[in-house]
Amino acid sequence: MFTNVKYLLITFVYCSLSLMEIHQLLSLFNSVKSEQLYGRYVTNSHIEGCFSGLPDSCISVIGYSVERRPIYSITMGEGPNRILMWSQMHGNESTTTKALFDCFNLLLRDDNYFRTILKQCTLCVIPILNPDGAEKYTRFNANSVDLNRDAQNLSQPESRLLREVYENFNPDYCFNLHGQRSIFGAGHNGSVATLSFLSPSQDEERSLTPNRKKAMALISRIALELKDVLPHGIGRYDDGFNINCVGDTFQSLGTPTLLYEAGHFQEDYDREEVRRFVFLALVKGIEAIANSYEVDLFKSYFEIPNNVKNYRDLAITNAITAKDQVETLTIVFQFKEVLKRGKIEFKPVVESIFESTDLKFHKTINANGQLVRTIDNKEIQVGYENDFVLINNKKTALNP
Repeated sequence: MFTNVKYLLITFVYCSLSLMEIHQLLSLFNSVKSEQLYGRYVTNSHIEGCFSGLPDSCISVIGYSVERRPIYSITMGEGPNRILMWSQMHGNESTTTKALFDCFNLLLRDDNYFRTILKQCTLCVIPILNPDGAEKYTRFNANSVDLNRDAQNLSQPESRLLREVYENFNPDYCFNLHGQRSIFGAGHNGSVATLSFLSPSQDEERSLTPNRKKAMALISRIALELKDVLPHGIGRYDDGFNINCVGDTFQSLGTPTLLYEAGHFQEDYDREEVRRFVFLALVKGIEAIANSYEVDLFKSYFEIPNNVKNYRDLAITNAITAKDQVETLTIVFQFKEVLKRGKIEFKPVVESIFESTDLKFHKTINANGQLVRTIDNKEIQVGYENDFVLINNKKTALNP
């Protein structure tokens, strides 16, 4: 993924100073994983169950949502490097929230490595900025507003609260933590984008300002650390400027800002494997800030492949959809996430039907030229939603 010789030389020097290898962190993960958090549905009640493992002095209620749910912050460390993080700005993007509590458990271990980090850094973390959206498992808040498009209007209490925390905490870095759909690949030739990053633009010209370069270099540092455990699975978002987005706004205010996006991993629709990779990326980002890093690494940021929308969840290939059909087709499904009885279910929906396609798929079912029909024996159409189809009159499950 990275070919820049100067970058690799800088990396060798840095790694010789690194305090903890990535495989050491991986070996610690199961011992620090917050077992109270699992799957895609994470709400205030779930994270409140994790608070008993944290010092009371770390936890604060800093405000309330539209529906008067508390918004919490977790503060730890006493160092000069101030890092502001927030997760679940979009209520249905919960993977980074799980990884945050795993990181808290790690940093609170009785170990010189973690004590050193907390002497170098002060963390202010809002684990669920949008608790109403989290409760309903939706991107939006209770007023149907996308908080990540409200950075200028500040029309919502959650948006105003984040800005107030930003101004009072005066961070040196911001980590904007999100989750992305399973449709993204890390470049046209890469794997699915399990992690993606962005150093947001702060003007229409996408200028490489000093704070953007700092964020780019930090992303490059993280990506290099993870390349052996996640080869070809790290992507980079387009940096088109939108001042209404929080990351672009904070970058424009002079704070190096990193967008983290938790994506997909093979057969991991609960995003428990992805959670591990986010955990590693968070720890390595904090560690790099604590130990300083080479800003010249920003040049290698552009070697991280762009995200491409070239994946879909499921395809039935070599399918016949009508009895007089000659050419076989590919029926493309994307899973719709549905909250049901406190869990997320994945409902297959036909997105498209192609004679041929360059799309990649997380799962394929080969119909071998046989007739594929709906479960009630009708012709498959775009928009068909069901857990099953008939292939040659045999009921076939489509769920992950």
